[in-house]
Amino acid sequence: MRRLLIACLPACLAIAAQIARAEVIDIDNAELQRLSQGGVPVIDIRLQSEWEETGIVAGSTLLTFFDERGKADPAAWLEKVKPLAGPNQPVVVICRSGNRTKAVSQFLSQQAGYATVYNVKQGIKGWIAAGAPVVAAKPVIASCKAAKTC
Repeated sequence: MRRLLIACLPACLAIAAQIARAEVIDIDNAELQRLSQGGVPVIDIRLQSEWEETGIVAGSTLLTFFDERGKADPAAWLEKVKPLAGPNQPVVVICRSGNRTKAVSQFLSQQAGYATVYNVKQGIKGWIAAGAPVVAAKPVIASCKAAKTC
């Protein structure tokens, strides 16, 4: 038993260090704007119908996490995220109100090993309510559908 513990110790410490490094940070609109302008990728996880209804934050990447029935394929979604931001790079996630991104942020941080994940705590609704600008989603949707990235 003692040998087993000693043998497992390095792996357990590495896992603990990874979890300790992982961080989810709730942000407001001002921080979203600062991070976006600084080049941190913003991933909008909403449905296409939601993008079309409200518009999107300029420069955001459209990448639905949950489908219309609330189902998700985290592994497939993560493969689309990796070219945008690797685990050692910061990433911002946004949804309608900040609820879905709580779960997605935790997934990125705790299971996918992302060190810094920013969650827009009031989502696109808070962004719009504050008078922040949005852009039409249709051209971005057409582009990401053509590239099979959304």
